[in-house]
Amino acid sequence: MTSTSVRALRDAVVAVVAGFAVMTVVAAAGLACAGAADLPGGAFPHVVAAVVVMAAGGEIGITGDAGLLGGAGAELSVLPLSVSLAGALTTGCLFLRPLRHRAVARPRELLARGALPAVLWLALLTVFALVARHTFRLLSGDSPLEGLGDLLDSTPTVGFHADLPATLLYGLLWIAGLLLISLLVSRRAPLPARLLRFHTAVRPAAFATAVLLVGYVVLGLVTGLVVAATQGHATRTLAVLLLGLPNLVWLALTLGFGGAWQGRADGPFGLPVPQLLDRVLRGPDLSTLDVSSLAQHDGRAWWLVVVAAVALLGTGVLAAVRSPAGVRPWQHALHLGVALALATLAVCLLCRVQAQFGLSLLGIGDDSGLGGKVELTPLLWRTTSLGLLWGAVAGFLGALLACPLRHRGRADEPEPAHRNP
Repeated sequence: MTSTSVRALRDAVVAVVAGFAVMTVVAAAGLACAGAADLPGGAFPHVVAAVVVMAAGGEIGITGDAGLLGGAGAELSVLPLSVSLAGALTTGCLFLRPLRHRAVARPRELLARGALPAVLWLALLTVFALVARHTFRLLSGDSPLEGLGDLLDSTPTVGFHADLPATLLYGLLWIAGLLLISLLVSRRAPLPARLLRFHTAVRPAAFATAVLLVGYVVLGLVTGLVVAATQGHATRTLAVLLLGLPNLVWLALTLGFGGAWQGRADGPFGLPVPQLLDRVLRGPDLSTLDVSSLAQHDGRAWWLVVVAAVALLGTGVLAAVRSPAGVRPWQHALHLGVALALATLAVCLLCRVQAQFGLSLLGIGDDSGLGGKVELTPLLWRTTSLGLLWGAVAGFLGALLACPLRHRGRADEPEPAHRNP
C-alpha cells in the first residue's frame, strides 16, 4: 500500500469515526435531557443507537404486541436533524480538509476518496443498527390494567429494531449525498477538469444556501438557549435543541417565505414543539400550517416573514460576492433560485413527521383512543415554487447590492492545476 493510500484511508477513518462520535454524543445528551436515561432494562444505549441510526440515514421499525386479546400498533417516521447536522458538518469538513490545497483532481481519485468513507460509514452504521433493538412493557404496576394483562397474557409491549437492508440502502444514499454536497459548497475542493466550467454557476449559490440553513440553526440555537434560561423547562428545551432544532427552524424558514404544511396532532400527549405550533396542529382533522394560521393565534408570527426576507437578501449578497464580477444579475437570480428550490425540496423531505401509536385491550380503547397520532407534511409544489421565486429575487437584488462590496474584475475561479512532479 502506497503512502498516498495510507493517508487516504487514515483521513476516511478520522472523518467517519468523528462523525459517528459527534452524533452519539449529541443524541445521548438530547435523550438524557428528555429523560431517556431513566428508561428501564438498560434501554438507554439502545435508544441512543436507534437515534444515531435514524440520523445517519437508517430506518427504525416499531412493533407492538398486546397478546391474544389485545392489539397494538405503532409507526414512526421522523429525522432527528440536530444529530444529523452535527454528524454531517463534522464528516464533511474532515472529508474536505485533505483536499483543500488543490484545484483539479482526476475523477477516479475523487471516486476513491469518496468510496473509502462510504464503506466505513456503512460498516459503523451496521454496528449501530445491531445495537438499536429493544422492547418495553407499556403498563406499569400502578396501572389498573396491569393485573388483567398478566392474567390474560396480554401485557402490551412496544419495541423497536433497525431494518438492516433499508438502513444500509438509505445510509449509502445519505453519505453519498453528504460528500457530493460537501464538494459543491466548498470553493477550495478540487473538481475534475471537465467540471470546472460549472464552478461559477454552482458553488457560490450552493455555499450561500448552505450558510442560510446553518445560519437559521444558529439563530434558533441562540433563541432556544435564551428561552431555556429565562422561561423554565430548561431540560425539555435543551432536548428539543439537541434532537430536533433544524426540524423547527427550517420549517420556520419555509413558512417565512410563504410555504405551507398540513398536519395534525391528536392524542393525550403533548408535543415537544413551541406551544403556538401545537395549538395550530391540535385536533382530529388536518390543519393548514402557514404564517396566516399561526398569526391567528399569535400576531408575532409575521416576524417569520421579516426574518426570512432579511436572511434571503443576505444570502443573495453572499452568493454574488463569492461569484466572479462578470456574472450578470439575471444569472445570479437563476443560480440562487435553483439552489434555494433544491434546498427547499430537501427540507420538505427531511422535516416530514409521521408518528402513531394505538392500543386496545379486550375492546377497551382503539388505535385512536389509547394512542395518538402526529402528522406533518409539506404542500410540496407551493413551498418549492416559492423557494424558487424567493431565491431568484434574492439573487437578483443581492447582485445589485454586492457591486460596491467587491473589486471590479475580481474572478473567483479555481486556481490553475499544479502539476505533480
